[in-house]
Amino acid sequence: MFIPDLTLVNLASKYSGKWYRKAKEELIAEVSIDSRKIIDGKSNLFVAIKGKRFNGLHFAKAAYLSGVRNFILPFEGAEEAILNDLHEANIFLVDEPLYALQFLAQWNRENFNFPVVGITGSNGKTIVKEWLGQLLSNQYRVGKSPKSFNSQVGVPLSILGLSEHHQVGILEAGISLPGEMAYLEKIIQPNLGIMTNIGTAHDENFNGRSQKIREKCLLFNRCQYVIYRKEHGEVAHYLEKNPDRKSLVSWSEKPGADYTLAIKKQGEGNKILMIKPNREIFTFYTSFRDMASLENIRHVIVACITLGMKPQAIQDGLSLLKTVDMRLTLKKGIKNCSIVDDTYNNDLAGLKVALEFLSHQRKKKRKVLILSDMVEEGDEESVYRKVAGMMSHFGIDQFIGVGAKLEGHQNFFGKEALFYPNTATLSENIPTLNLEDDLLLVKGARIFHFEKLVQLLEEKVHGTVMEINLNALSHNFGFYKKRLPTRTKVMVMVKAFAYGGGAAEIANHLQSLGADYLAVAYTDEGVYLRKMGIHLPIMIMNPGLDSFHLLIEYQLEPAVYNIRLLKALMGHFKNSQKALNVHLEWDTGMHRLGFTKQEVEEVIVLMKDQSNIKVVSQFSHLAGADDPAHEKFTKKQALDFIEISNRASAGLEKPPMRHLLNSAGILRYPEHALDMVRLGIGLYGVEVNGLEQSHLKQVVTLKTVVSQIRMIQKGESIGYGRKGQMREAGKIATIAIGYADGYDRRFSNGVGHVMINNQIAPVVGNVCMDMCMVDITEIDLSEGDEVLIYGEDLPITLLAEKIGTIPYELLTKIGNRVKRLYVLD
Repeated sequence: MFIPDLTLVNLASKYSGKWYRKAKEELIAEVSIDSRKIIDGKSNLFVAIKGKRFNGLHFAKAAYLSGVRNFILPFEGAEEAILNDLHEANIFLVDEPLYALQFLAQWNRENFNFPVVGITGSNGKTIVKEWLGQLLSNQYRVGKSPKSFNSQVGVPLSILGLSEHHQVGILEAGISLPGEMAYLEKIIQPNLGIMTNIGTAHDENFNGRSQKIREKCLLFNRCQYVIYRKEHGEVAHYLEKNPDRKSLVSWSEKPGADYTLAIKKQGEGNKILMIKPNREIFTFYTSFRDMASLENIRHVIVACITLGMKPQAIQDGLSLLKTVDMRLTLKKGIKNCSIVDDTYNNDLAGLKVALEFLSHQRKKKRKVLILSDMVEEGDEESVYRKVAGMMSHFGIDQFIGVGAKLEGHQNFFGKEALFYPNTATLSENIPTLNLEDDLLLVKGARIFHFEKLVQLLEEKVHGTVMEINLNALSHNFGFYKKRLPTRTKVMVMVKAFAYGGGAAEIANHLQSLGADYLAVAYTDEGVYLRKMGIHLPIMIMNPGLDSFHLLIEYQLEPAVYNIRLLKALMGHFKNSQKALNVHLEWDTGMHRLGFTKQEVEEVIVLMKDQSNIKVVSQFSHLAGADDPAHEKFTKKQALDFIEISNRASAGLEKPPMRHLLNSAGILRYPEHALDMVRLGIGLYGVEVNGLEQSHLKQVVTLKTVVSQIRMIQKGESIGYGRKGQMREAGKIATIAIGYADGYDRRFSNGVGHVMINNQIAPVVGNVCMDMCMVDITEIDLSEGDEVLIYGEDLPITLLAEKIGTIPYELLTKIGNRVKRLYVLD
């Protein structure tokens, strides 16, 4: 923070509000909006902003218990009872805490004495920010937004994270509505602006593309220079028509712009030939081949030149440039370890984000932090003291430091900490570290090449990967939750390995999201979740008679669906000293499992004799909730269930919860939400009604790699049975996925297709057990390139339709040898 000797009294003197209590004046060094992330409460200011799914006011007491004594709270809702919990704290009340946070960030920004780069656009903002930061950090101490902190909340938090030791600031700004950029511009006040591109994102919220461009360009109001690509015609037209005293810096592949940056393929990469305005020519080389990366790199080159870097220094940086995975990734490691891979940069803000992600993963034997020197930060003693504080706050059990600076500050990290002078020495000593069943965070500055370390630690599997986007899963959970009454609970289906996504990891994330219940098909699935540290209540939908002994031991709750099963449970637990929770399933028309309407009285009589078996819920299944053709039948099912459950409740000691709706039913029949709903396929981004698909996000992405490319002559055959025939000479790529991985054999012979470099490649010949072949005659690619099987740009729903099935089948068929990666944007 730049503001010297900041106190809440200073801030209150400049901002409109009202003191509730003015107590002891405390210096503020950090600002928080999340009570879980507070490390040093004494020097912290807690701002209780209100989000879509939370109200910071409700967490003020938790912040107080973390040591915070400075609070900005809203007038609305700040009841006396809440305020009285914050004894001897400074409390300042305002109309809108978010605006107070933004005001404080703007005040901090106005104290900067270094250049600030502001980046906006539809795509590529975060990549350009990170790559620009990587190149500039060779000469300057760079401060930048953590991850994709580009919102009305993320931008002020980013600004407040910059301090006097930085020499360049790089911030991104994203908007989804008109009017938002005006707030962000006041906070960022960039000297240099970059417009990456303009796309379709959030088009629905603007009156045409021109309004969206105009709104985004408000970021550049005070810029000395604005960089843009000439080929982006609408952007170029607007900027050139409305320069507003700015110096526009354009670039293009062709002559006619300030900088010409042409691409020429060279070996496995590309040359970038740059012609400057004074006609000087420079040549850069990059290993990146895809067009999106090449566009982002050229934005970065022009920005570096504009900021005064020499071409050779830029090339030195490009040589070290690596792919930025904007998401934190959880990988499977050696000896049952899990690895959080965050190896492309290393700063305090990023470390805090990564440690938060680590803290949300399911429990392992130890939490291990492997960290390199923080070469981009300022005062070493202050930096490493803060690192040690974070480690204590997030419960790190083992610290492993790499680099001379960390080794020189061993006193902060305790006697058990280990230190190595470089990555090579640590790599040689991996076998001596006794890493087994541990949770590892690997985070290092790029000059330490920690990606080589991750390769050593990662379990060796073939190149097919299923990515599970936890941000998307959170979004979808919130989407359904918002459509329910506040009192209605959510049971989430994690049966069948959580629809192929990995039951333990997804269940763990659902715990943090506030799910109320989980449901699995069989008892062994519930036992596995308990062994993995999942503590939510778990319903077993089809408990086997041979697994009753596990129900009490692992606190699992069976669904009971017929008299035989009920009597068997009663007999087994007759003399049990512990109570067993059960769920009664009624058949209202699905005709799969469930008691019938005629069995209500018999069930009540049997249950009256049981003091150690407690009915906690009743439920039924809708057979056709996703199809309007079955609306009459579905409504009759709902009425029948209400009648049956009312009769059963009247005969039980305490009325149990009731749940009827699945994902489809939540949207079509919200009037029957009752006490709980069962969220299944909708959580994973598939809206089976087809009504609200645009509001969900794709959770699962399946991708593989190109193993081999070869030319095939006209008339030659491909694959088993010679089913693939080349009508013309062309190129075939063999990709590393087959039916043993879950890629259905029905995709053979042109029925299925994949996406490579944003182009469609049809399957040629029969899908084999471990691989298949695709036609890439019109696609420029190399061996090792990524192949999208399904994901956001290739929806799983369309692929399922191709072979006459449903997305459930494709998701649950993905084999166990396919590596699961859990990512957080």
